[in-house]
Amino acid sequence: MSKNTILTGGICFLLVFLLLHPAESLSCARAGMTLWLNTLIPTLLPFIILTGMLTHTGHIRKLLLPFESFFHIFPGVSIWGGYVFVLGMLCGYPLGAKLASDLYGLHKISKKEALYLTTFCNNPSPAFIITYLCKSCLKDTVPAGMVFASIFSANLICMLFFRFFVYQNATISDSPGFSPEISSRKNILDFSIMNGFETITRLGGYILLFSILAGCIRYYAPFPLLYQYLLLGFTEITSGLSLISVSGLPYMTRILLSAAATASGGLCILAQTKGVLHHDLSILPYFISKCICTFLTASILYCLISYL
Repeated sequence: MSKNTILTGGICFLLVFLLLHPAESLSCARAGMTLWLNTLIPTLLPFIILTGMLTHTGHIRKLLLPFESFFHIFPGVSIWGGYVFVLGMLCGYPLGAKLASDLYGLHKISKKEALYLTTFCNNPSPAFIITYLCKSCLKDTVPAGMVFASIFSANLICMLFFRFFVYQNATISDSPGFSPEISSRKNILDFSIMNGFETITRLGGYILLFSILAGCIRYYAPFPLLYQYLLLGFTEITSGLSLISVSGLPYMTRILLSAAATASGGLCILAQTKGVLHHDLSILPYFISKCICTFLTASILYCLISYL
């Protein structure tokens, strides 16, 4: 079965759902757009604009030069890769992948380094883990530090796997080649703002569609309870985590499922990441890394809860 056939079938399924269940569709679409307007735009858009400006001013290399040895030794990346590493860890999905893609497009990093960076620099932000996952959804039933440690330990293991076994420790780009420069500060600001709004609008479209898809799963519910919440959690994580938190699933299952879904990012983040990646960059390394991270996060957190 080809990808086009699957895509066409999915589109037809969503259209039928929209026509047969307009009230449910409206509720799902409104929830997705509320998330986009009230959360994604105020939290992510400023980072996209400001990081775009920093990238085009060319001063990042000077700022991070004292940390060059650290970036070479620990994550095994160039200074520009270190910039992606730091902001990808702090700012949340899908900024890490977007920065890696932008720097590749500007010839600051190689294709291999860009692909390597996508395997460990596209993560949930610490603020999302602590505030939304642990406090709002899990109600502090498990320490935030434990969840945080399990997600980022899994990410570290994944980084080491790709660095040494997949890319054979050859992940640092050579000296950067020519990159197009933007002539004035005003042009840099205008370009960064327009690029930021283009990106955030694209992400809003993905959130809208996957919120409706999650509504389909909830409405028809053709699976047992556990599989239904598994699908919801791994479709769109924000609404999925909220639903898992009020489900009737056992305590340990809710915690592990929530942490695993957060580590994976879900299908919506996968689509967003694909949308922001340069056309030369494959989504496959990112997808494989998230599958590994999902399994490792649940395993590590289970061990921490059981034995500490």
